[in-house]
Amino acid sequence: QTFNVAKKISDLFFLASPLAFISYTSTLAETNRAPFDLTEGESELVSGFNVEYAAGHFALFFLAEYANILLINTLSAILFFGTSTYHAHPEISSMVLILKATLLSIIFLSVRASYPRFRYDQLIHLISKTYSFLL
Repeated sequence: QTFNVAKKISDLFFLASPLAFISYTSTLAETNRAPFDLTEGESELVSGFNVEYAAGHFALFFLAEYANILLINTLSAILFFGTSTYHAHPEISSMVLILKATLLSIIFLSVRASYPRFRYDQLIHLISKTYSFLL
């Protein structure tokens, strides 16, 4: 019986991997990060629409953006990487979850640093050809 449970879990992992990739790139697009920030080109516009904000509002705006990134990566860590099995020590489970969310956030920020912005035609090609194949 243990083998059957392990087999079912491994089958779910192979099904969840493409979904995790789609979900992760969709969260990049949802938070308007660098490869998908087509609505505003803040590098060309001296930080885009943020020029109109004073120091306090500017700081709160960016804190809210990065809090959104941390929240989405924490949810992704729970959904796609699962929880830890240290039920005897809940503080270890919390630290493992924080570590997973931190690693996802580092990858999230490194994507912004390493990939250029897509053109509109490249984005449409990505959505219509690649994502429809994975779905």
